[in-house]
Amino acid sequence: MPALDTVQNTLTNSPLSTMIEKMGLSVANAQAALDSNSIEMLKKMATTKLTIGSKEMNLINLGFVPSFYTFTEASFEAKMEFSLSESISYGVSGEVSVNTEVVSASVSAHFARKFEQSASASSSIAARMVSLPPPENLIEMLRNLDTEEDNA
Repeated sequence: MPALDTVQNTLTNSPLSTMIEKMGLSVANAQAALDSNSIEMLKKMATTKLTIGSKEMNLINLGFVPSFYTFTEASFEAKMEFSLSESISYGVSGEVSVNTEVVSASVSAHFARKFEQSASASSSIAARMVSLPPPENLIEMLRNLDTEEDNA
């Protein structure tokens, strides 16, 4: 059955593993971009100076820290539906009539075969991202830096 072969080929050749791999790489790239953004914000906060009274301080000295984000989950969902139907119909009808001089017969026959195939697909990707506190090592380093500046 050629139509069924087409459906089976579509199912076996679907690039599900490729889609999952690309989703994983996309999440990793997005996470790297989030981390880079937080580091850039840290640099800006360290170089942005404010004068309070007679003392000049940067935002880090005042206790500001950049937000850090992470992906906690990512999911990929794909749904595929295929349907295939075949119908065959036969029909024969006839009529015979006899007159005294003539014999007549009429025969009518029909044959029909229909194939129907339909396919539908849908997919969705969802990711959940949350804000995290800055890394403890960073907080400790900033505290030590603040203490060193006060002692100087």
